[in-house]
Amino acid sequence: MADHAPITVRRERPGDRTAVEAVHRAAFPDGGRYELAVLRGLWDGPWLLPRLSLVADAGGDVVGHVIATRAHVGDGDALGVGPVGVTPARHGRGVGSALVNALLGAAQALDETVLVLLGDPRFYGRFGFVPAADIGIDSPDPAWGAHFQALAFTEDHPRGPFRYAPPFEA
Repeated sequence: MADHAPITVRRERPGDRTAVEAVHRAAFPDGGRYELAVLRGLWDGPWLLPRLSLVADAGGDVVGHVIATRAHVGDGDALGVGPVGVTPARHGRGVGSALVNALLGAAQALDETVLVLLGDPRFYGRFGFVPAADIGIDSPDPAWGAHFQALAFTEDHPRGPFRYAPPFEA
């Protein structure tokens, strides 16, 4: 049974997309309407970085997904993280943490300098994310406050206004 199978984090494959959509549909209270629209737009655009779209696989079943796509801070490149989703049966069991840790390792291996996301500071703070404003990255919406977070791998990361890939704004 996949609910008890060990997790393997791997790159998303084209054949995983239906399962990835099912994860996001189950993970969000409104059926993930916004997240699915964003995800479909991300899959179809030049901002897609296939090495940074990862799934949590439990015995052949996709039970979680994270994606980071090309974004910008000021005049420099950045990664926009999200959506991140885990099936409800796997909440609180380390799947989200495994996905984020794998994403961070992959981003570092690709020499990315900064990742930015909108999420719960209690969760993402464990991985080193801080309020983006603390490291010179301006939020597209000041109302996001401390939920707009960033993790810089280098001191010389870009600073300035953050811009997600266009599907986030659609």
